[in-house]
Amino acid sequence: MKNFFCNCGAVVFFENNQCLSCGSELGWCQACESIGAIHKDVNGQYYCSHASCGAPLSKCHNYAVEHVCNRCTLTEKVTGETENLCDYCRFNETIPDLSVEGNREKWQRIEVAKRRLLYTLDTLNIPYGSSKEGFEVPLSFDFKGDSSKKSFLWFNMSKHEQVFTGHADGKVTINIREADDIEREKARISFGEAHRTVIGHFRHEMGHYFWDLLVKGKCEQEYVAIFADHKNPDYSTALEHYYEHGPKAGWQSHYISAYATMHSWEDFAESFAAYLDMVSVVDTAFHAFSLNSLNPIIASFKDIAKEYAQLGLFMNEMNRAVGLIDLVPEVHTQAILRKIEFIHDLLRKAGQQKALQQ
Repeated sequence: MKNFFCNCGAVVFFENNQCLSCGSELGWCQACESIGAIHKDVNGQYYCSHASCGAPLSKCHNYAVEHVCNRCTLTEKVTGETENLCDYCRFNETIPDLSVEGNREKWQRIEVAKRRLLYTLDTLNIPYGSSKEGFEVPLSFDFKGDSSKKSFLWFNMSKHEQVFTGHADGKVTINIREADDIEREKARISFGEAHRTVIGHFRHEMGHYFWDLLVKGKCEQEYVAIFADHKNPDYSTALEHYYEHGPKAGWQSHYISAYATMHSWEDFAESFAAYLDMVSVVDTAFHAFSLNSLNPIIASFKDIAKEYAQLGLFMNEMNRAVGLIDLVPEVHTQAILRKIEFIHDLLRKAGQQKALQQ
């Protein structure tokens, strides 16, 4: 994650919508790809305040009305036909039922995690797209609780519908219960997980999405050589066996998590999430004021993994100093790194192909 600054010189952050130093409104500008102050003229038109930019901006509907976003669109691209949604909110298909107390706050936390996810994908220049763009595997998000609403169509669902966080055919579903800190921590302890975070769910489910986009029908043979056959056993059989017998004995040597032992697809998704964790941490260190880190966007996987391990040792000790859980709880064996490197190579290749098409 880059460093961002307000016009007043204060440091501002990716999630902010107001500068706590000078009170200026903040927003993401697509023109200069940065968070900064946005100023409104007498006609109500917003502008990016960066001296090198000054682009006319319009607040995303979910910023101006719902207060769960902080991104803006370029005014010249606003059609006026539908609600003005930013480049990230346009993927939302279902939003929580906002008549339920607490759901707006949960939705806001989910949106923060989603923006960080998509920011990382954009930083890596990985291809993804919507059904309106005719994308091969169209991406969309459903954020549901016991009662949800179809985004802007207000389609009511059954109050007793059971919602499972997961992925199917490009649609990522997140149960908004995961945005409840207490419930999520209960689940983390119950399942014996080192971490359980909203962004972690996003990164895992996007692993399934990119399996469909980049592996399915394209490099399945190479995938099987690294992660094992996804057809034998089939997913349902593997799922039943996992919840009846638990993870494989000695899984720590070959799998990033216990859940990764359940099926080849889950091993890929967990390894995919681990790679995005790795890139995000190293990228943040690269842009930090005092850390002499490397750029993970151009570095080799070997160097990224080494840097991540060193940062992990440092940050784990910092966290322990104040009684927090480890930032990097996993031990990356060569078998685990081989799987993550497969994903690195897959995404690097996809990013290079996208760059050639741009």
